[in-house]
Amino acid sequence: MKRSTGQRLLDLLVWAIVALTLAPVAFMVYASLSDYNDVVAGHLVDAHFTPHWSNYREMWVNVDFLAFLRNSLVICGFTTLFATLLASLAAYSLARFRFRGNHPFSVAVSTTQVIPGMLFFLPLYMLYIQLDDAGLPMMNTYHGMIFLYTAMFTPASIWIMRGFFVSIPRDLEEAAIIDGCSRLGAFVRIVLPISAPGLVATASFVFLLAWDEVFFAWVLTSSPDVQTVPVGLRLYMGQHATRYDLMMAAAVVSVLPVLAAFFASQRWFIKGLAAGAVKG
Repeated sequence: MKRSTGQRLLDLLVWAIVALTLAPVAFMVYASLSDYNDVVAGHLVDAHFTPHWSNYREMWVNVDFLAFLRNSLVICGFTTLFATLLASLAAYSLARFRFRGNHPFSVAVSTTQVIPGMLFFLPLYMLYIQLDDAGLPMMNTYHGMIFLYTAMFTPASIWIMRGFFVSIPRDLEEAAIIDGCSRLGAFVRIVLPISAPGLVATASFVFLLAWDEVFFAWVLTSSPDVQTVPVGLRLYMGQHATRYDLMMAAAVVSVLPVLAAFFASQRWFIKGLAAGAVKG
């Protein structure tokens, strides 16, 4: 069957959007491998281009980027684990049980996503200061950042997971309960395996948000022992404001873990988003 002109134009539009989206990424990688003088002069297009891998070596020498990567992996990893776990339990309760305040709570969870996080900064900062004075350190700590990110990203995760749990037939759980399984056992053995694509999609969503967050990480951390990749990248840019080749190299390194995580879970992530769009 021949494709219509409209379909071809639509395909062309999609490829144009893809090209525009990938162009900055391609420029970032190309500039990170270019000579400093060529980047400053704007002479990036060269038929005899030779990659300057020394940019990455120099970038690692100038700053302990591995420490920032470790901090991000620890904070984002535990945030993803806790937010996904709490969201699964809360979303399952909202999807399966009817209790007083069920609907208002669901609406409140969705409403939190339209409130800018910046509005929470001042009361959160004062709370952390008071907890520090009370002997419970929250500023400049792993658990302080994990607690904050978990609280920030759990509401959106609940909203995503609820759609998956609603779409799962109740008959499957009831059959498991009749066979002697408890409600929690049915949830763990029946519901969670079926909703695995949703869990992966939610976990990926939380991980990406936590990895990219910079404002709270910048304000609530002051030690390289806790600071994450976005903060380290910002500090690095401040120290090497004119070394665009090194800044591009640092940006490429900060993106690699996210790309690795996405491609590792790509099949489940896309399947989960598609299922949520159809069922939710």
